[in-house]
Amino acid sequence: MIRHMQQGDADDVLAIYAYGLSTRNATFETSVPSWREWDANHLADCRLVYLQDDRIVGWVALSPMSSRTCYRGVAEISVYVARDFSGRGIGSALLAAAIAESEQKGMWTLFASVFPENVATIRLHERHGFRRFGTRKKIAKLDGRWRDTLILERRSQTVGVS
Repeated sequence: MIRHMQQGDADDVLAIYAYGLSTRNATFETSVPSWREWDANHLADCRLVYLQDDRIVGWVALSPMSSRTCYRGVAEISVYVARDFSGRGIGSALLAAAIAESEQKGMWTLFASVFPENVATIRLHERHGFRRFGTRKKIAKLDGRWRDTLILERRSQTVGVS
């Protein structure tokens, strides 16, 4: 089941994020933020969680690309699935739901920044209409090693087309 994220979901959301950090293939971040920081860095809309047996096993959220008004319909999308739950369609269901809701909210472009080694996440996004837009070479260091990221972008077919 997918539902909107609630304040009480904070611990579960951050625990799943912590697992993503531990893989060293999900983000450049190396420590889990406080809920206050996480909340401030994500849009209020399109925050969804996936529940299985009343347990949160995945989440998706959007971060603003810019504070400038002209980019109000562009956001970075993040999707995370709990340890031992990958490969079950949870990420796909969350991504589909977030895309639909983002378009209802007037978003015209979603993008993701993904490590090239994270093949499963790249394939997931491509299955949902994201295209590889480019590569940022040695954009930042993680654990003392320069890493590249691929930029994947999905342009809405219904919002911002005219």
